Amino acid sequence: MTTINPIETRPLKPLFLSYLFPALVGMLLMSVNILVDGIFVSHGVGPTALAGVNIAVPIFSILLSISLWIGMGGATLFSIALGEGNKQRAHQLFTLAFLTMLVIVLTIIGLLLFNLRDISYIFGASDDTYPYVQDYLYVILLFGVFYTIENLLSIFIRNDGNPKLAMLGLITTSVLNIILNYVFIFMLDYGVTGCALATAIATIIGMSVLCLHFFLPQSELKFVTSFFNLTDLKKIFAIGLPSFIVEASVAVIVILYNITFLHYLGANGVTAYAMVNYIHTVLLMIFLGIGMALQPLVSYHHGAKLMERLTALLKIGLATALILGLLTSIIAMLVPSQLMALFGDSTFAIRSMAAQGFAYFAIGYIFLGINMVFAEFFQSIEKIRLATMIMLLRSLILFIPTLLILPKLFGAKAIWWAFPVVEGITALLIYTYIKKRPQTIASSSIEKV
Repeated sequence: MTTINPIETRPLKPLFLSYLFPALVGMLLMSVNILVDGIFVSHGVGPTALAGVNIAVPIFSILLSISLWIGMGGATLFSIALGEGNKQRAHQLFTLAFLTMLVIVLTIIGLLLFNLRDISYIFGASDDTYPYVQDYLYVILLFGVFYTIENLLSIFIRNDGNPKLAMLGLITTSVLNIILNYVFIFMLDYGVTGCALATAIATIIGMSVLCLHFFLPQSELKFVTSFFNLTDLKKIFAIGLPSFIVEASVAVIVILYNITFLHYLGANGVTAYAMVNYIHTVLLMIFLGIGMALQPLVSYHHGAKLMERLTALLKIGLATALILGLLTSIIAMLVPSQLMALFGDSTFAIRSMAAQGFAYFAIGYIFLGINMVFAEFFQSIEKIRLATMIMLLRSLILFIPTLLILPKLFGAKAIWWAFPVVEGITALLIYTYIKKRPQTIASSSIEKV
């Protein structure tokens, strides 16, 4: 007797919401974690130490991007296999993704540890900041494998029908990170080493919470001995590529913005953008959360060939993204000064520049969510070229020339318009493409990768 998975019969709106809330909370907590380390280090150790941690963070982000790449690629195939009713293949895909990530991450960590000084200076360390970069990054790299395991497990657990546990693991990590940061920095005076230890210990405990999923009777996260398949490995890397582009392009975009603001508005412009970017980091993670909630459901329905429900899920995801985008833009335009005041001491000129800039910048959120949902949808049904093109358009192909051209034509204030213009053009291109090829959504065919 074949057992029907409740995912196939449950009403779609409550089903989507049951994934959306944990995903939004989880992604929000991840973004808060990014801010917490900087806040504690700046207040408890000093500005030079903060600069050192900021230099180390992009290096650490490499590990995160690898786990996201393999995790999203493997989990998409995992959910499709479950939708097809092929549990044995699902077990093989989980094992393959988990062990592949371990091998790659451990190799990268080894290379970074043996070349720590040279790599730190490449990423911007100086003689003043390197001691802090070394103290922070050495601990982070030693325990980095646990961070990547936690990230990969949270993705797979969400795809295995347990979004609440995935959220609980991230909540555990975030709360402990805040507590331990305070203990290690302010009470024990461990400096940036204490900050790194707080992250490491909190992550290990959060990962342990996620491991409870393995003991649930309904868990399909099982390790098997026969798992290696070169075709599957290629598919994992191909399907996960858009997620990797999202993570990897963030650093590139920040660097390009900093260079442009410095050229046109000087150090004040860079500081104003930094204030806006802190808020943008949090909001970006929230919009990514919509895609994270959509992906397991879309992949499962794609595998089960439930096309009407699949199309309905896309509409629900787009409606959610549009509503959230409109609300975000309206709030940003109504109270930009109050939002910039969250960052404490800064000159009136910088706060005014940031507030005015964010009111323009935030228009992009109307389109950002739509673009993210489409990219995640195409990624989840194995239309990798479309998903990858969307991510490349909004992060590099359209962004670089727009950032160069706008301020030259319309002045320095137009730098803030680069984000909404690029996201808007990307959304228009997606709409045009789908209008000409409606079968892109309706078809259940699997794109070869």
